[in-house]
Amino acid sequence: MLDGDRTIERRQHEHRTDDDHKDDEEDQNRARQLGILQEFICGALLPDPGRLCIAPAAMTCAALHDLIHRPIVLVGLMGAGKSTVGRRLAHRLHLPFADSDHEIEEAAGLSIAEMFEKYGEAEFRDGERRVIARLIDGSPKVIATGGGAFMNEQTRTLILEKATAIWLDADIETLVERVGRRAGSRPLLNGTDPREKLKALAEARNPIYALAPIHIHSKPLPHDSTVDQIMKALGR
Repeated sequence: MLDGDRTIERRQHEHRTDDDHKDDEEDQNRARQLGILQEFICGALLPDPGRLCIAPAAMTCAALHDLIHRPIVLVGLMGAGKSTVGRRLAHRLHLPFADSDHEIEEAAGLSIAEMFEKYGEAEFRDGERRVIARLIDGSPKVIATGGGAFMNEQTRTLILEKATAIWLDADIETLVERVGRRAGSRPLLNGTDPREKLKALAEARNPIYALAPIHIHSKPLPHDSTVDQIMKALGR
């Protein structure tokens, strides 16, 4: 064999060896990622964003999606993050999202504040009950509800029987800071001290919210951290 042929053969062998090493590394990475996913779905590990790449995260969502057969309903006080967290959770799980307050406004052609002013809270709650009953149709989706929705006995019974209820809880200071951004759209806060009103609402409502089978504490952190907690709870 000529020296030039030997050189070409040696280079081809080295190239194949490099490719084999790359394949082995990729296989090891895939196996490691699958192990993380299995732990996550079993609720044994809260995912570290630095360890999970986009593809495994999508696989996790698909796996959880297969386990979800009915609506997920977020309950809790105003400012707990139900709408924002709900949208992100729905995106993670590849499910439709609905905000009951938005659905009520669409149906009535009025804002929540306008409905409170024009018809009063009792009339609003009745409309809220009917809209939530329509949303809980048995199909998997994520639903964010208004703070008072779970207080209605009929609505609460429907949610507990036909959906997976998740209570998003937050401390008063976090709630005050969040509701301050949209105080004008919160009719229950009109003419009141937000902190005192929220404390009173929490005292009255938290024992009822606690009937939800899943309790998540919404901390003053990026909302994705709350979504991670919910994903872990659902994985259990």
